[in-house]
Amino acid sequence: MTTTQPALGYIGLGNMGGPMAVRLSKAGFTVHVYGRNQKRLKPALAAGAVECGSPKEVAERSTIIFTCLTDTAAVESVVFEPNGLADGAKAGSFIVDMSTISPDATIAMAARLRERTGMQWIDAPISGGTVGATDGTLSIFVGGRPQDFAFVRPVLQHIGRNITLMGTLGAGQTTKLINQIIVCCSVAMLAEACGLAERAGLDVTAIPEALAGGRADSAAMKAYWMRLANRDYTSLSTVTSILKDIDLVQATARRVGAILPLTSTVREYNQLLVNAGYAGEDLTALARLLGKPAPNRQA
Repeated sequence: MTTTQPALGYIGLGNMGGPMAVRLSKAGFTVHVYGRNQKRLKPALAAGAVECGSPKEVAERSTIIFTCLTDTAAVESVVFEPNGLADGAKAGSFIVDMSTISPDATIAMAARLRERTGMQWIDAPISGGTVGATDGTLSIFVGGRPQDFAFVRPVLQHIGRNITLMGTLGAGQTTKLINQIIVCCSVAMLAEACGLAERAGLDVTAIPEALAGGRADSAAMKAYWMRLANRDYTSLSTVTSILKDIDLVQATARRVGAILPLTSTVREYNQLLVNAGYAGEDLTALARLLGKPAPNRQA
């Protein structure tokens, strides 16, 4: 007995969505893709994806539609504008939104879509960077109904290693915001420590090995320390994107009455970077503020 694979859609083929669409295509799924940037579509099309002319067409031809977009407004536009997903949606199909957006907006948009079309919404934001998207090792935080999670999980297993149902709709987005607090504050802490090590005359490249296995060791140390030390500002997640996420964190904190003084300080660091013209660089641009100036170069 063979099981028919669901037809998939993918919208938002950027640094994260593009590799995921490629993986799904190579796994044997029919993946319908849409995007205004033809260059971003090319890898997925080369892997066997099928190009569509609009989000509406993607919805008409797909049972599970993945979105991985920049912000809440972009998701709302793709779903509800003319020729959007809602115009082609049908009962029994699903949106799996892998963007990082507002939990409250997720719940509201899902209700609006369900009432209009019968389509179900699952929030499934991700962590693991472009390496995780390419290798299929992402962590995926899911919010939605258990039966919907059970249906989409076999597909998610092709792009994620750690896939967790966190609760009802919106819980995935809230978990991603927790992730962002930890990542953003960790990188700021590492940038401060790296700057101190440089100014104190230590060999900063020896620090990770010296701290390996101790309580200061971490995944963040492994991922970011040498990039901070080497002034590697390659944009894997932009300062602008991080500010957007921190603003979502703070809005959620205000709603539930949480106090986040460290997160607020990290937001100010990143706003300084934007004001200085480094909005498109990575979190590692914090070394510009906190590290020792290179010879003959201004901090």
